[in-house]
Amino acid sequence: EWPLRPGGKGSFCYDWVLDKLKSERERGITIDIALMQFETDAYDVTIIDAPGHRDFIKNMITGTSQADAAVLIVAAGTGEFEAGISKNGQTREHLLLAFTLGVKEVVIAVNKMDTTTGTPYDEGRFKEIKAEVGNYLKKVGYKLDAIPFIPISGFKGGNIVATELSAKSIPWFKGCD
Repeated sequence: EWPLRPGGKGSFCYDWVLDKLKSERERGITIDIALMQFETDAYDVTIIDAPGHRDFIKNMITGTSQADAAVLIVAAGTGEFEAGISKNGQTREHLLLAFTLGVKEVVIAVNKMDTTTGTPYDEGRFKEIKAEVGNYLKKVGYKLDAIPFIPISGFKGGNIVATELSAKSIPWFKGCD
């Protein structure tokens, strides 16, 4: 059994893979960058887990400045997305910083699709988020047609690993163009 996030916000078993500091585990947020490396036949890959919390933006900049590409996790939860995309939201800040730091390849992973209001994995919510984030990406300077948006459930593994869950829960998602 994995521990609950502080305040009972659900399990954060996946965070423990990269969040190693005691304070990160106690608070349930990423504070420092973490690196994980692996190799494929064609590439040497280093994953940089950078914090998203406003208090640790300097660490986010440190991690992002080392990146060739980025996966931005956008929360689909009602209120969470709206806070991130608002005028002073973290989603906007991270996208602007990534572009400014030279990260031109971005994937947008719309997380927590299993918790969308009304129907889990709601296609309408995904499209709403894709449209709003897409508008901001264009304003920043990204080429929108080169940026994939992927609906995921980090907690349940939906669209992260090949499972029946992905096929059953997100049948409307046929992959990236």
